[in-house]
Amino acid sequence: MISWTIDNRPSYTVLKVKLDPGDSVTSEGGAMMAMKGDVEVKTSTGGMRGAILRGLAGGESLFLNTFSTRTGGEIWLVPPMPGDVEYIPLNNEGYLIQDTSYLAHHGDVKVSVGWMGVKGVLAEGQFVWLSVKGTGGVWVNSFGAIEKVELQPHEKVSVDNFHFVAMPENTKWSVRKFGGWKSFLLGGEGIIFDVEGPTRIYLQTRVLPLFAELLAPYLPRQR
Repeated sequence: MISWTIDNRPSYTVLKVKLDPGDSVTSEGGAMMAMKGDVEVKTSTGGMRGAILRGLAGGESLFLNTFSTRTGGEIWLVPPMPGDVEYIPLNNEGYLIQDTSYLAHHGDVKVSVGWMGVKGVLAEGQFVWLSVKGTGGVWVNSFGAIEKVELQPHEKVSVDNFHFVAMPENTKWSVRKFGGWKSFLLGGEGIIFDVEGPTRIYLQTRVLPLFAELLAPYLPRQR
């Protein structure tokens, strides 16, 4: 049976998955930090059409790596950004995950593209997020720490779009601009989600666009 630990959280997290004979875990390409024991790896697209769509969706790799063992082993996985890792169990249900937050999964789980239409364009500048469905579990990563927000029936919360990590596919949500037009253009928030319970959402405490703006003055300019 698969077991795991999450070390060095919440800033520079390492996911350490122990594999018993016959176990396997699938991760985003480039996530492997180290392997111990008799561990084999197979690389696949997860379906060529799905791989192409994942690549077009944003930050996710076109390929997935599946690690397995016949006698026992261990695989260490790390996210590309400083931040935390959280495990979401799946029991014949689906989750939507922002494109840079999928790290790995185990069990009978399908990773594909979750079409979000115009709402997705408004929320992330993209048409899609990743969708994970099945039985088993998925590990998600964040930029910064992860906050789990439990919403009771009819309870609502408004969240900046870039702080989202994951939410159940059946979550009731909508998109709107932040405040009036002055606040929308100058307030630094832009688009926000209105989410209604009952549900559980996963948020990250930092966002890449603002961090990139802080770094920009110190990066060499292309000529």
